[in-house]
Amino acid sequence: MRLLLPMFAVLLAACAPAPAPAPKPPSDPTAEDWYGPTTAQLAAMNREAEALLRDGKSDRAAAIITRGQPLVSRLLAAPRPTLAAMEAASDLDRLYAGMLLGNRNYGWARLAFQKNVSRWKNWRPRTPETARRLKLAQDGIAECDRRMGR
Repeated sequence: MRLLLPMFAVLLAACAPAPAPAPKPPSDPTAEDWYGPTTAQLAAMNREAEALLRDGKSDRAAAIITRGQPLVSRLLAAPRPTLAAMEAASDLDRLYAGMLLGNRNYGWARLAFQKNVSRWKNWRPRTPETARRLKLAQDGIAECDRRMGR
């Protein structure tokens, strides 16, 4: 009788399901082959859109900015985007905000500038370049507020 209880416990333990395998850590998208070229592509699109805006071709620039939005989403989906990807996304938002500001869509422009403030206020490590970008975004918000107050 004394052996019956321990044997019953051993039999019940043998019926338990196998332990779940340890989950694989998610892969880092920034280390994948597509990440660097996509960042470079977005940066090139930003340069092209900026040149078109300088030349007064805002419709063509707007089309490029619109095509860049999915790239931004893909790049920033990484848990820790690279500085280059963050800068490219920031530049696209700055261009878009500038266009909105020019079209008197001050609330939407302010929102785009605010995204950049959030990006650069929380970016670590801080550098003179990230501080400059934060200041540009804050100046953009101040300009939106000034124009809304007229």
